[in-house]
Amino acid sequence: MTSSPEQNLPDTGDGLYRHWQRLNDWLHEHQLLWRPVPFTEPEPAWTRQWRELADWLTALDESQCDLYEQYPERLAARLRNWLPGLADYPALVTVPGLSPGPDTVNGITLEEKDAVDMPGRKRLQSGAFAAALLPLSGPSLDWCCGKGHLSRTLARQGRVPVTGYEWNAGLVEDGNRLVRRYGDAVTLQCQDVMASDLPWPKGAHGVALHACGDLHRKLIRDVVTRRQPRISFSPCCYHLTGSRHLALLSERTRADTNALALTRDDLRLAVQETVTAPTRDRKQSARVSQWRLGFDGLQRRLRGVDDYLPLPPHPKRLMGEGFEAFCHWAADHRGLTLPVGIDYGQWLDYGADRAARVRRYELVRHLFRRPLELWLVLDYGLFLEESGYEVRLGTFCDRALTPRNLLVDAVITQP
Repeated sequence: MTSSPEQNLPDTGDGLYRHWQRLNDWLHEHQLLWRPVPFTEPEPAWTRQWRELADWLTALDESQCDLYEQYPERLAARLRNWLPGLADYPALVTVPGLSPGPDTVNGITLEEKDAVDMPGRKRLQSGAFAAALLPLSGPSLDWCCGKGHLSRTLARQGRVPVTGYEWNAGLVEDGNRLVRRYGDAVTLQCQDVMASDLPWPKGAHGVALHACGDLHRKLIRDVVTRRQPRISFSPCCYHLTGSRHLALLSERTRADTNALALTRDDLRLAVQETVTAPTRDRKQSARVSQWRLGFDGLQRRLRGVDDYLPLPPHPKRLMGEGFEAFCHWAADHRGLTLPVGIDYGQWLDYGADRAARVRRYELVRHLFRRPLELWLVLDYGLFLEESGYEVRLGTFCDRALTPRNLLVDAVITQP
């Protein structure tokens, strides 16, 4: 039997704050391990402090790296000999599963024949997300709805009207074409959700699947300000914000004198995970890393300065022109002159060696992705509780379907 959103709540109130505090203190204690970025800092300070650990990491083969990337809890257990604080890792990252079970999820997920223009993974994510929200009892507002895939999924199960807001007019047009074709109780509208005068349907349940950064933070604030009855969202891309420094939402977390101070760059760590990326994309990403690190070594040598020069996204054509062409593009962008006679093969090999070392050092840093993400999401949950909502916080699907599987589901108790 499907539970109502008010039932089966995890430990909330002080429990959410205690969980946030434990994560905050733990992240503080280990920040030497996750703040330095091995891609830009070839030998982070921790590699000198724990030389045996660094040597163990560099000796890992590719299959071992794959294993530990896929199962970070195994790496945490393996590294406890050097880093005893990692014994707390499992408890810190554990949250309840909010999925009602595969039978319900499968029954809610749109059938492939009805999921035109809908990538298979997105179809499954929308079904799992919608299933975790049952039962639905009122109109819904799908925030940043794209073509309305989630909107159509919700409308079919909730038997309630769904409005979708999306700023891209082309996506709205395509989505409404699908709505008309399948007769779903959905209306998609071209709206900039960041507008201060954004209209809200009366008594709407705000929903968002993978709304990024400031977009999901605006949703949270709007729901609270307008006293909407319910909000359910899975946040993503926390670093996509116009602010250089993170501003916590909860009064309790803001008042904590030990609260982490994070920059936009720090927030990128929370979403650096590629378990769902196609093999081809992962290979191309590895190649790009090799080239960028090869050029990094070259520019350090030429400039005689041991610091990293950031580069913008490269033109796609360079992938077919080779490493030397990439180096000339990068040098032109940074105002450097490349002398004649450079052994580009040597620097390409250097890049491969650096990339291998970076991958292994990043294994340690990536242990802190989920704790940092949960630290952020707990702040959202606490803000909603302080604003008169009862909160469920957990996962709506397995990590293999999407690493961004956290769900905050809050129902108003103090209108």
